[in-house]
Amino acid sequence: MTFDTSTRPEHIQGILSSLDRYNPETVTIFQDYVQHQCDTKTYDSLANLALLKLYQFNPHLTRDETITNILVKALTVFPSADFGLCLHLLPANTLTEPPIDPFAEAVLKLFSLSRLLEACQYKEFWITLESDDLYADLVADCVGFEELIRLRIASATVQSNREITRDLLEGWLNLTGDGFESFVKAAYGWVLEGDVVKIPLNKENEAKTTVTRENVKFDQFQRVIKRAYEQPA
Repeated sequence: MTFDTSTRPEHIQGILSSLDRYNPETVTIFQDYVQHQCDTKTYDSLANLALLKLYQFNPHLTRDETITNILVKALTVFPSADFGLCLHLLPANTLTEPPIDPFAEAVLKLFSLSRLLEACQYKEFWITLESDDLYADLVADCVGFEELIRLRIASATVQSNREITRDLLEGWLNLTGDGFESFVKAAYGWVLEGDVVKIPLNKENEAKTTVTRENVKFDQFQRVIKRAYEQPA
């Protein structure tokens, strides 16, 4: 997901374009902007990373809830590297096993979800998400979280498949019945034929032949033949 800077609030753009991005007084502004992203299904990676950097320099201003909201929003744009970038701006002991505090536990929970998405284990992702009430609490502030995740899974599916069985896709999307059929009809021109979902041809899922050519010069053959006739010393 590429952020459209035209939708970024003017005052946020002004901060990011100046030295004010390093001013601790902008922390509350960025925190409000993170909440705005959660409420409106928008996402601004640059602003969120700037806030995490401010937290690094000013630990006393850190808000755990804002950090987890940033991580949740980063999940909704997989397979981008945003989640990993955010993790690298957190304290080094955050991912300590076992968790040493509630915040570390929350980060580890979100990290486990990220790992499942990266591995394309979508069914396991939904099972894990529904396995613990803590997950529900962590994603509660992010309006449309499940919808955004489904759209990203659908996007990944479009790039790698021409057709897929209904049972498998239902597991990937965590949808069944009318909800599943409505999603299929609305997504990327998919067509449900019996128990198979047909996906239109596109530049990503089209089978392509690759021709590999190697240019070998004649003098290279000469050296090989010469060595074959050389007597060992």
